[in-house]
Amino acid sequence: VQLQACGGGSVQPGGSLRLSCAASGLTFNTHSMAWFRQAPGKERIFVASIPWWNAYSTNYAVAVKGRFTISRDNAKNTLYLQMGSLKPEDTAVYYCAARFKGRAGVGTNEYDHWGQGTQVTVSS
Repeated sequence: VQLQACGGGSVQPGGSLRLSCAASGLTFNTHSMAWFRQAPGKERIFVASIPWWNAYSTNYAVAVKGRFTISRDNAKNTLYLQMGSLKPEDTAVYYCAARFKGRAGVGTNEYDHWGQGTQVTVSS
């Protein structure tokens, strides 16, 4: 199984980025997917999730709700995170994660597979 995250970069406050996570080696449409992030010296925390059975039943961390949108394209085996109104506190390494036929939970221990991470830096 491989989860390849990309799309990170440096952006000014208020800017936007779109992260992608390309999945291979698994049946994508049977996996709930999520994004987590980890800032330097801090724990990896939940950002957003989307279940395998319903692409409209998304869930977001309070800190990103209304600014970020998670989506999936099962035909392309790809997960997305559209990030807008970015703030310096959004700076972190962003990871995508997959869970086989489970709920799209918020805990890191709920997911079976992880991508390598992509750096997002928000700074003026």
